[in-house]
Amino acid sequence: MEAYDAFTEGVEPGGLRSRNEIKTLICYLVSHLDTPLTKGQLNTIICEEGLANYFELNQALSEVIENGNVTASSDDNDPELYITAIGKQNTATLENDIPYTVRESAFNAAIKLQTRLRRESEHKIEITRLENGCNITMSVLDGNDALMTVTVFVADYEQALAVKEKFLSDPVTVYSNIISLLMA
Repeated sequence: MEAYDAFTEGVEPGGLRSRNEIKTLICYLVSHLDTPLTKGQLNTIICEEGLANYFELNQALSEVIENGNVTASSDDNDPELYITAIGKQNTATLENDIPYTVRESAFNAAIKLQTRLRRESEHKIEITRLENGCNITMSVLDGNDALMTVTVFVADYEQALAVKEKFLSDPVTVYSNIISLLMA
């Protein structure tokens, strides 16, 4: 069992308390996802799940980049992370040192975040504040073509955000249900 050498503020029970485990989890995520993660996305995934301390995560990321296990794109704002050959090899050797539940939690959170970001880029949502509420306009897009655009009035901005979240959770079902209702 590895010594606990990482800060644990914000870490949920079962989260990582060792710097080496955090480095291994970073490499695991970067190597097992089909699309690259950005540094910001990695922070969101691991910290929101309570898997590691924010400061420890960023220190570990700097170390895996410095050691050549991961490379970062030249985008200074939010670089994309890529696993190197040595990083893949090290990950294959060490990934089982990370508890299965931690790996699954991190991987599922990454997939959920990437799906959400893809949906945000594929569909257009605008919230317009009005004097007595908000209009939220949601468009289901197929490339550049709008398959459907719906504007809904809600009482306040919080409701508009809730509608936006619900729409983004499954825009295809929203589209299908509206079409089904209109064709019935």
